[in-house]
Amino acid sequence: MIIIKTRMLGLIRGRMMSVMAGRVLTALPRSKARLLTSHPSQHLHSASSSCQKCELTSKRYNVQRGKFSAVSEHDLKFFQELLGSHRTVLGEEELEGHNTDWLRTVRGASSVLLKPKTTEEVSAILSYCDQHQLAVCPQGGNTGLVGGSVPVFDEVIVSTALMNQVESVDTWSGVVTCQAGCVLEALDQHVAQYGLMIPLDLGAKGSCHIGGNVSTNAGGLRLLRYGSLHGSVLGVEAVLASGEVVDCMSAMKKDNTGYDLKHLFIGSEGTLGLVTKVAINCPPRPAAVSLAFLGLQSFDNVLKTFKAAKDQLGEILSSCEFIDQSSMECVEGNLKIKSPLDEYPYYMLLETSGSNGDHDEEKLNNFLESTLGSGLVSDGTVATEPSKMANIWALRERIAEALILDGYTYKYDISLPLPHFYKLVEDMREHLGSNVVRCCGYGHVGDGNLHLNFTSRQYEKEILERIEPAVYEWTSQVNGSISAEHGLGFKKRNYIHYSKSLGAINLMKQMKKLMDPNGILNPYKVLPD
Repeated sequence: MIIIKTRMLGLIRGRMMSVMAGRVLTALPRSKARLLTSHPSQHLHSASSSCQKCELTSKRYNVQRGKFSAVSEHDLKFFQELLGSHRTVLGEEELEGHNTDWLRTVRGASSVLLKPKTTEEVSAILSYCDQHQLAVCPQGGNTGLVGGSVPVFDEVIVSTALMNQVESVDTWSGVVTCQAGCVLEALDQHVAQYGLMIPLDLGAKGSCHIGGNVSTNAGGLRLLRYGSLHGSVLGVEAVLASGEVVDCMSAMKKDNTGYDLKHLFIGSEGTLGLVTKVAINCPPRPAAVSLAFLGLQSFDNVLKTFKAAKDQLGEILSSCEFIDQSSMECVEGNLKIKSPLDEYPYYMLLETSGSNGDHDEEKLNNFLESTLGSGLVSDGTVATEPSKMANIWALRERIAEALILDGYTYKYDISLPLPHFYKLVEDMREHLGSNVVRCCGYGHVGDGNLHLNFTSRQYEKEILERIEPAVYEWTSQVNGSISAEHGLGFKKRNYIHYSKSLGAINLMKQMKKLMDPNGILNPYKVLPD
């Protein structure tokens, strides 16, 4: 790793080891399929993390319970006969981590957690729940940030944790087919054996499930390069509320036969169907990766540096991230992670990835010489070794974790036109003043996605009322979106009108009624009251 001050002194040539592809098509029998479960690097992104009890969601937000049945002994008997007692989890202590989000901001009161292993078991569960008016909360890794993956009342939690098998990897086409419960990081490591990568990367990768990623249309750190999951996901299998299995599992990159129904399940947050299987188009794993970490004096310089990166790095630019000084102070102070740079008002992470290290190094070298020489960038460091890149990425990926240690986090995930990107942070900082411990902004400047956060020592309704709907009104006025990648979940559902027209909302309600007539799938989420 090199420190750059006033001029470029040279780059250390580094190469990520290329993983050779294995067999052309690796089909894994169900009995031998690789189980892809949580990875040790998950930090706090875990449903099983120890968590202080927060107030019940239904009480804090004054929510009226739907006309659903409560789970009875007869219901439990059915579930236990279907799954066995070891996959029918009961008890308040055992369910605490599944009833609470990892931010510790919402909490439900479910009394039963079901852990199916197959699509057929999911079908039987949903069919039974639909017939008996039992509400269901689908749950993957429970890393969501808008209350979409935990119950609001006593919904039956259906976990995909045991649906973690990779069924095939086609190294000709680069398509992996797997169950919904595969953990993202483990899945990426698995396809790496065949010279491929999952086109999605985010801070919760050690815990989140690919089915949850698809259900929320997760964006992540490399959307700039690989696009959204609407483009990467080729096939989806989902179970409707009635128990009917909808098989849209075509692994073809071109399939123009009728309505492309898989898109109904990508981003609908488990309200239209429970995703059980996916087919994903995986790009080749890059042979050479470099990461530049830069210090800048103004946000105008951030925008100009991003423009220069697009112009000069072009096809090898895979990520462009932004961190403000307040965010950096939080991660350094609360997690004791040291930045390799001195203090600056703004920071950027620029990642390049490609197939030719010499070519990529030359382009990055020229870019840094240009931006340092023009004064856009004040300081920087470049890493090519995986361990050093991971240390720098931790400064960005662990901000959300660091914010929790302030007390309570009010979290907003917003898309904004780049000229307005940081102005919202400045305006909200002035609006809230000393009422909050911290107001900070970071995120994916490469795709216009701002993560705006406020913290206080504990939850205060008065602070929330000063933030909402002000932050949504501001966003709407500049034609932004109130949810860039986290979804609407429970917390944002009643603000959907700031981003969607009444006609669009009404059509969504009609689709929900058609596909889930009894409303049992993830109630109180996505659609407004």
